[in-house]
Amino acid sequence: MARNAEKAMTTLARWRAAQVSDTGKERERRPYLASDCHDLPKAEKWRMQIIREIAKKVAQIQNAGLGEFRIRDLNDEINNLLRKKGHWETQIRELGGPDYAKVGLHMLDHVGKEVPGNRGYKYFGAAKDLPGVRELLEQEPPQHPRKTRAELMKDIDADYGYRDDDDGILTPLEQNDERQAIGNAVACWKLKMSLHGEAEGSGQPQEEKEPLT
Repeated sequence: MARNAEKAMTTLARWRAAQVSDTGKERERRPYLASDCHDLPKAEKWRMQIIREIAKKVAQIQNAGLGEFRIRDLNDEINNLLRKKGHWETQIRELGGPDYAKVGLHMLDHVGKEVPGNRGYKYFGAAKDLPGVRELLEQEPPQHPRKTRAELMKDIDADYGYRDDDDGILTPLEQNDERQAIGNAVACWKLKMSLHGEAEGSGQPQEEKEPLT
């Protein structure tokens, strides 16, 4: 039996080698680094391949009966593929292709809801119900305490003005100076106009201007 199995495997290997030689090329493998690909159509091809792999694993992770360890592994694999997809999309943009970061949609689950996550790590399917995950997703972001006036004053320098307008002292002084400046300007204007009127009423002949030649 072992001898027959060995012969069968040898025959299968020969058939595969003959098939490859007939086609003239082996199956092309996706480059490990997206930056190694400098052909835009191929970069688009590898991106679509990764998207198909993501879709396949997202469908698998919906099964809660896989067990906690397999679900965690699947979720890690999906997040790893998402990072790779991002690298390929960056390379596609560098090669003159579309910017998928702008036109792409949010990652949705099998029911059309946006996939929840924490700090960039997404949880899919049954992974959302794993121990500790639901509590992590339901945590609200911490509320930053409001700073006191003294704490705000520590970050203020001379260029900012030390918040002089907030003490209620500078504004009245500026208003008084402004009113005084306006009053002085009006008085000067009235004096100038009165002197001009007296000069006209005295009947003094004005100097005749010589005609231009």
